[in-house]
This record gives sequence, C-alpha cells and structure tokens, in this order.
Amino acid sequence: MRALLLALLATTSLSAGHAMAQTRFEATLDGHAILPAMTAALPPADAPRDAMVAGKFTGPGNRRTDAVGSLPTTTGPAPEGRPTGIPLPMVGQAVQGFSGIKPVTGEPGAYWVLTDNGFGNKRNSSDAMLMFHKIRPDFSTGQVTVERTVFLSDPDRKVPFRITYEGTEHRYLTGADFDPESIQPVGDGFWIGEEFGPFLIEVDGQGRVRRVVDTVIDGKPVMSPDNPALQVPASPAATVTFQSQRSGGFEGMAQSPDGSRLFALLEKPLLSPQGQPEGRFLRIAEFDPARGAWTGRVMRYAYAEGQTSIGDFNMIDDRRALIIDRDDGEGDPSLACAAGQTPQSTDNACFATPARLKRITLVDLGATDEQGFVRKIGYIDLMQIRDPDNKARDRGDRAASAPGDQLSFPFVTIENVAMVDADHIIVANDNNFPFSAGRRLTRADNNEFVLLRVSELLRAR
Repeated sequence: MRALLLALLATTSLSAGHAMAQTRFEATLDGHAILPAMTAALPPADAPRDAMVAGKFTGPGNRRTDAVGSLPTTTGPAPEGRPTGIPLPMVGQAVQGFSGIKPVTGEPGAYWVLTDNGFGNKRNSSDAMLMFHKIRPDFSTGQVTVERTVFLSDPDRKVPFRITYEGTEHRYLTGADFDPESIQPVGDGFWIGEEFGPFLIEVDGQGRVRRVVDTVIDGKPVMSPDNPALQVPASPAATVTFQSQRSGGFEGMAQSPDGSRLFALLEKPLLSPQGQPEGRFLRIAEFDPARGAWTGRVMRYAYAEGQTSIGDFNMIDDRRALIIDRDDGEGDPSLACAAGQTPQSTDNACFATPARLKRITLVDLGATDEQGFVRKIGYIDLMQIRDPDNKARDRGDRAASAPGDQLSFPFVTIENVAMVDADHIIVANDNNFPFSAGRRLTRADNNEFVLLRVSELLRAR
C-alpha cells in the first residue's frame, strides 16, 4: 500500500510540475491604443432592414424594444450592477468587443480581429450581425483604425440548421446563429471557433460559410446547451444531455506555423454525466483543416489558482503558445468594495468583484505528461504592467495610492493575445459592449490594445 501511495504521489507531483507555471516574467508597456466603445459599422446595403437597429432584444425578458436609446445598460443586476452610460437599442452595428486576434500576413501593424456574438447570448443577439475586421492600432497617437469589415453569411446554405435571416437572399449570420470566439486565417479563408455548438466554421475571404464542423473529443460528440440540435424537454423532470458548458466552447484556437493543424481550446471544463466539471482543466483538441476533421489527439491545460476560464490562444513557434488566464472579476482591486459595501451603498462607488487574476501564460505543447497536461513555462501579470515611460492612455478609476508607473488591465474578459515580434506581444480586451465597466466605475469599457515588451517571456523554454 505504501509503495502504491508513493507512486501516486510521484505521478501527482509530475503532473503538477507540468501544469504549474513557476516563473513570473515582467511586462513593460511600449504602446497603448484605444478604439472607443461607441464605434459602429453600417450593415451591408443588401442586409435586412432589421439589422439597421441593433440591441432591440436586450431588455427585460428579451422582448422587443424598438425605441432607440430607451434601455439603460448596467454591468449586472442590483446590488452589484453599475450603470455604463450607453443605452440600447442603437443605430447600426456595434464593432464592439473583440474575441480573437491574428497579425495580417505581409502587413506589419495590421491585425484581424473577430467581433463577439453581439450582446452576450443567443436570446438577445438576433439583430447583431457577425463580422470580423482588419484593424490597425497606431501606438504613437493612441488611435485604432478599422480598415475593413467582413460580415459573415451563408449564401450557399452550408449551415445545417435554420438561421435568423433564413429567407433572405444573402443570409447574413447573427449572434442568435453562432457565438464566434476565435479566428485563424488559413489559405484563402479563415477558420472560426465558436461556442453555441461548439462548432468550427470555415469561411472564405468574404466571410461566406464553406462548412460547419461538429465537435468530437475522445471519440464522442460534444454539445453545449445552446446547440441547435437540443431542445427543452416537455417534462420539467426530464433532462437534456450536453457536455460543454454554456459560454464554454472554443474561446481559443491556435494554428501551427505551417498551417497543417489547429488546436481548439475550450473556455471551461467539460461536464461529467452528473453535470459537474470534470476537473480543473480544459481540453485542447487537434484539428486537421485540410481534411476538415478532428485528428483524435487531445491535450489538457490546467487551471491556475483562482482561474475561471481562458481568453485566447496563439502559437509563437512550432511548439510554444500563449494562453490568457483570467477570473471573472473586473475593476482595479485598489477600489474593491469593503465588507458589507455595494456600489450603490456609498457615494464613493466601488468594484464589488475586482479583477485579481489576469495573466498571459507561455506553454509548451510539445511537452505533455502521461495525463496529457501541457507544460507551463511562465507567465506575465496583466494587473502589474510596468510603465516607466508613462505610455498609458487611461489608467482608469483606482485608488490615489496606486503606483503611478504601473498599468493594470482590469477587464472581465481579456480575449486577444498574439506575438508581434521577438520582443513584443499585443493584448486586447473584449469590452462586452455595453455591459462591462472595468476601467471606469460607471463608463462602458473601450476596446483597448496594449503593446507589451516581454523579451524574457518569449525567450523562455
């Protein structure tokens, strides 16, 4: 028995050694650019007129509200919710929060970014059009230019279920159809990871769907509660079987440098048949884009202490990758609410659940232990970004005692990271327009991009 216990302890120690990132590296701010929250795009001329006003179903019970600007927005229900200052519905389509980023090949300084599903869920986003953009942050001026917008559509009827704009000619896609969270350019098009299925979606350069791929892990189908194949049972005593948590699909998706493989990373742990998370780890499933099929290889990514999900996932070479670790908090912890205090109980507003864990972790996919856990090499802390040259454009609401030579990135969802060069990475938030306020107590978050010098992290092995 003692020998068995020792063997189990050795195995546990080996797994923990691979899973836990022991080395913290410093990050220095080399640029900060901001795209205002209230940035909108006009829908295509051939889109349904319904798309000219977005956010009509964001009110109580998701009932239609046609009056523009009649619905005030907050970060959540009382007593913790704070006003964000941008009402809905709105004219046009919100460029809003980005949930995936990738440098544009051959165009230094330009990036593909993927707009999130709309207003947060399937029920309230049927008038939010799905799109991605080519953007260019100018870190010398602090501004961000949207150079091109591509709307997703299904003119060839490749989507195997009914979409919101089913009966239209061009069949533009909305946030009630898919929840896109990650993007990778491949050949003459893009692969997109999403959460409602979860699915992988291949589109061409004009955003037209080529195919939709169901998820298979360990040889079994994986569905979320938002999968269109599922429905609410007729009896309240009956159950619906699903394996992926809501908003727990393919938040991150990395691509091998040669383009031969995609690595799709779930945002949250899979569920056991009993409905509980299978463990404090996530699955990484390997996909062959040429074949349009899963290879069967699956790796594991261990949570850090205090982590609730991941935000993005991109390779930096043939085996090392960057992953965003995060909790569900937002706001600078220096303004955390005191015990018994809520944002509405004081004239001096506070953050009820401030950000604590926001990291970029470097992992080695080429080094997995016997349980399939990838090795963590090290990380940077996005709550303590060094800013000795005062390059921050907005430090936000925080205590007067907060360090003046430091920038925090206190957003609830930080969902964009990519390597820029041998010394720098770019990081950006998803601002959950207009429902997140992490930089300011009562102001909707902008889309912020930071250029970070992390030479030691990128050289670590």
